[in-house]
Amino acid sequence: MSPPFPPPGSTRSAAEVNEQIRALWLRTGGSLSAQERAEYELLVVEWAEAIREEIIEAA
Repeated sequence: MSPPFPPPGSTRSAAEVNEQIRALWLRTGGSLSAQERAEYELLVVEWAEAIREEIIEAA
């Protein structure tokens, strides 16, 4: 099942994305299939972008 990604231009907080990453790991028991690995990689990229945005806003 694909994660519900926000529409382009809309961003979630790093905390929201982190929660989804944690849920993915819990749901899979720590062993990712190829599809789940792709989902994880997209989430990590989204999380990194959200972290950057939060740092920029804080500065």
